Amino acid sequence: MLNMNPEQFVLKPVFATIHCEPNWRWKRRDIPLPNYDLFYIWNGEGTVILNDKKYQVQKGSCFLFKPGDRPAAEHNPQFPLVLSYIHFDLLEFPEMLPNTYRIVEHTICFESLLTRYVRLLLVQSFGAEIEAKLILKQLMIQLLREEIEHLDYHETASHSILETIREIANYVRQHPGDLHSVISLSTRANLSPRYFSQKFKEIIGQTVRSYIIRARIERAEHLLHYTGMTVTEVAEALGYNDLHFFSRQFKKYTGKKPSQLR
Repeated sequence: MLNMNPEQFVLKPVFATIHCEPNWRWKRRDIPLPNYDLFYIWNGEGTVILNDKKYQVQKGSCFLFKPGDRPAAEHNPQFPLVLSYIHFDLLEFPEMLPNTYRIVEHTICFESLLTRYVRLLLVQSFGAEIEAKLILKQLMIQLLREEIEHLDYHETASHSILETIREIANYVRQHPGDLHSVISLSTRANLSPRYFSQKFKEIIGQTVRSYIIRARIERAEHLLHYTGMTVTEVAEALGYNDLHFFSRQFKKYTGKKPSQLR
């Protein structure tokens, strides 16, 4: 689509911007669409059914129907749809096509292009068809750009979350004696406790609480084995006020009593 010559677009005399009547419905036809249809919602509320998949639509909802699609639609009569549609064909199949559906983020630019397209062909200004083809390509480019930027944002966000969770896990390992909690660690990560717990389990493979305990016990094993510290000293160093609780937890995770390592 990016490298396609605008002359590859074949404009159809089916285009408009309309305010739908309260009883408006787009009934599904037995014959599928023969060409492409750029379908954009300016305002209102409704439902579009495309190939048996339902979409709730609102301002900014945009579809690129393709040849063979079977769309249908209806709207809320209290909030009727205002929409634009542009039918067209392509002389060759492009390497890239926008997704079937998305909500347009930069609506002002998109709507300006749509308005220009419809006005040009209604008035049939000088060079209207050539400019309309250029506008149609611009509309396709904007849809593709928003899809790519959306993907890049989520990939960057996913990488950032991964690094944040790993940093928190490393922080727990470096400070096993601190009184860590889901609240304190999620605050450090600048995430909600629920989302932090979910991502921590997903990335690290353990719950936050289990990871904290394991970090303490593994540190306790090292201290008991190599430093000559007593069981009481190790328990206190790792934030345990109850020696018996420390011993039970230690045995649960290692299978041995702390005194056996000491």
